Amino acid sequence: MFSTGGNGPRDRSIYERALGADLSRMPPVLRVYFGSIPAGCVGIGEGIYDEAGYCGPRWLRPIVRLFAGRGVMFPERGTDVPFVVVNTPRRDGSLHAERDFLFAGAPRRMVDAMSCAGTGEIVDRLGRRGGLEVRLRAEADLRGMRMRSVGLAVRLGAARLPLPPVAGVAVTETADHADAVAQRVEVSVRAWLVGELFRYHGSFTYRIQPADGNPVRGVVPPA
Repeated sequence: MFSTGGNGPRDRSIYERALGADLSRMPPVLRVYFGSIPAGCVGIGEGIYDEAGYCGPRWLRPIVRLFAGRGVMFPERGTDVPFVVVNTPRRDGSLHAERDFLFAGAPRRMVDAMSCAGTGEIVDRLGRRGGLEVRLRAEADLRGMRMRSVGLAVRLGAARLPLPPVAGVAVTETADHADAVAQRVEVSVRAWLVGELFRYHGSFTYRIQPADGNPVRGVVPPA
């Protein structure tokens, strides 16, 4: 993601709207990732997860399997898993993401849509229909971005049903050094009384390109 020079809300990424000047504290490779994507373009990340998938108790696996078809999480687990993430900006200012986990036997896709909920807060609607809502508190520093869940809800059409804090999500995006080309991601989902249910962590490179597949050149991260 990168800056296009506009000043309106839709010219800035959801992270720029939530974090403002704090975005500029991160390494350049992360400022590109969390910056804006021009209209007609997508952001594509490709890399390897050192570990990815379900890590909770066996008795919950059938329930997790139900979520797989909704694009939320899945029961598979593996190491050295190739993955591709495609970030697409929407006209309403949100960011739509599709993450393909390329397991050898059963490729899986996670889908979500993120939007700015105010200063320092991001709302992430998970699944193909956005039925599970996670509100995240975001912070940026010299190493990268950290996001932790501060609220959960279920969305049924126009209705929104808040949930008790039965589960939590933690996301960390970092770069090893200031001029790093690749970045690292760590995501963990934990449930009350159960512990960690799902995680993935690894490294990847990221680029912006028009949706038609031609590369974008001469782009710099936002100042």
